[in-house]
Amino acid sequence: MTASVLSFRAAVLMVVAGMIWGIAMGITQDHSTLPAHAHLNLLGWVSLFLFGIYYHLHPAIDRSRLASVQVWVWIVGTIILTIGVALVHSGHTIAIR
Repeated sequence: MTASVLSFRAAVLMVVAGMIWGIAMGITQDHSTLPAHAHLNLLGWVSLFLFGIYYHLHPAIDRSRLASVQVWVWIVGTIILTIGVALVHSGHTIAIR
């Protein structure tokens, strides 16, 4: 799978997750995790979609292993960051010892 295809597919999954999360926040009227929802949409949907466009326009880079690694690192990082921001804004205390 090329980096562009991976980016586009991951972007679609992220935007669907973001939409479901936003709808759930609207239904429950609990907007405490709004910053995490925004991070998921911006880093997951917008950034991955832009990566996909860039890689699609540069076929030699699109087929490289490094491009796929970059997309996977971005996906994992976005998920970890979104979970962390959601935990912080939902009242969980996170301490580093």
